[in-house]
Amino acid sequence: MKRPYYIFSTGAIHRRDNTIAFLPRDSSYVPGYETPSDTADEEVIDLRGEDGAAGTAKRIPIADVDSLHVFGSITLNAQALRFLGQAAIPLHVYTHYGQYAGSYYPREYLHAGKLLLAQAAHCLDPGKRLALARVFVAGAVRNMARTLRYYENRGRACTAQRERVEAAVEAAGSAEDIPELRGVEGSARAAYYEAFPAVLEGRFEFRGRVKHPPDNEVNALISFCNALVYSACLSEIYRTQLSPTLSYLHEPGARRHSLALDIAEVFKPLYADRLVFSLVNRQMVGPEDFRRENGACLLNDRGRKTVVEAFEEKMKTVVEHRGLGRAVSYRRLIRLECYKLVKHLLGDEEYKPFAALW
Repeated sequence: MKRPYYIFSTGAIHRRDNTIAFLPRDSSYVPGYETPSDTADEEVIDLRGEDGAAGTAKRIPIADVDSLHVFGSITLNAQALRFLGQAAIPLHVYTHYGQYAGSYYPREYLHAGKLLLAQAAHCLDPGKRLALARVFVAGAVRNMARTLRYYENRGRACTAQRERVEAAVEAAGSAEDIPELRGVEGSARAAYYEAFPAVLEGRFEFRGRVKHPPDNEVNALISFCNALVYSACLSEIYRTQLSPTLSYLHEPGARRHSLALDIAEVFKPLYADRLVFSLVNRQMVGPEDFRRENGACLLNDRGRKTVVEAFEEKMKTVVEHRGLGRAVSYRRLIRLECYKLVKHLLGDEEYKPFAALW
């Protein structure tokens, strides 16, 4: 089965026969960190040489790669880009701060003119766009409330915040325009973040959401996990006939895949926030996994690798899908969300966002 690969090292990507070859540079070595495996079968891997030394290329069969995620400084040539494009492999790049920076998005290989027209029509029609935007916000708010209820049932003092978040579901349904809807979402998130200190039991200080750049360990984790969810949504959109640039809650614009932002809103409480809580409460990350730089708090290399490994393990987790009557992975749920949106746009079935029951 294909899988994402994460590159933390500094080096160069080349095409070598029918494989991707990564040649690390000397500067890729991180003191105190050793590669967990010298095989290309590792899902989360520091792509160093096969003997662990710089200068030896690591080769990955192209058929094994779903997407590439680049956190280090890399170079690649046109031949490597053509190879990735021919294999329909998106490449996602992250900033020095661990935030999503952009993607090499291969030429779309699934075309559907009828769907594209329907997607654009729903974007241009104020009533249809508002209806979808309301649903995205309602889905995000429900999953935020569900996340708080999960921890409330485990003794965390977050009942008041959860009730305020739940009240936003009805407010989202009555919003009269997109700006008002964003205000509803902002109020719900403010109440949601107020509950974080109780859920985290004071293991890290958190006084509110700060993004650019994150000012403490919790904000650094949230930003990094949100970036992973966003790129996962973009990768799954690419496997469908949807255009990633036409969105409903977020404004479509130049140089942004805004539909991935819409879909990510539904999954961030379940995939990003719960992962943050788990990593902190299980003491999988600690102060030693962060660094301070120019007033920002950032995950260091070891911290990023710990989070990525936990994220990929979560994405492989399977749950029973009520509609399909079978188990599907967390990653597959994102693809299914895209298919539900397609059915809505084509008038086959009203879109109802994924709602967690756990």
